[in-house]
Amino acid sequence: MNYLIPLMGYLFGSVSSAIIVAKMMGLDDPRTQGSGNPGATNVLRLGGKKAAIITLAGDVLKGLLPVIIAKSISDDPLILALTAFATFLGHLYPVFFGFKGGKGVATAIGAIIGLSPAMAGLLFISWLAVAIITRYSSLAALMASAAAPVYAWWLGLPAQIIFAILLIAIMLFWRHRENISRLLAGGESKINLGKTQ
Repeated sequence: MNYLIPLMGYLFGSVSSAIIVAKMMGLDDPRTQGSGNPGATNVLRLGGKKAAIITLAGDVLKGLLPVIIAKSISDDPLILALTAFATFLGHLYPVFFGFKGGKGVATAIGAIIGLSPAMAGLLFISWLAVAIITRYSSLAALMASAAAPVYAWWLGLPAQIIFAILLIAIMLFWRHRENISRLLAGGESKINLGKTQ
């Protein structure tokens, strides 16, 4: 039964907050507008801060809840690591939306909050600092991703969880490969904080 918990995590992760919020608020499908990414940053561009905050909260919660449920059932680090990774994978490749999902930053953070609140706090501070200084959401995500396995090791998390976080970090870099190209070329979009509806 324990090994069904990661499957539950994948199904949780497959629920796209961005698409649901866009439909509920009468916005364009984020998969076809803006950057084409069904995530909070693109929803911010399309619908403003309120829509983006709801999307972000949904993505974080769907990463957090499966890990909390897993913890309540099992204390096996392997089960927890598999659940966190499967939830993240569900966001990237959602079964409910043709396996075309977002980049997974918020969902990864939600899962990490469940695994280690201390590590999540360190990652949030890292992300926020880079985002405020550069106004590049993608660069902030990449810097936090690179730091994640280091933080996990420094905090003494179990090896299975460190390995899962390393895999998540690698996949985050892969999902941001176009952003990396635009950052290097100076063409990446910055966070626009002026739209408030």
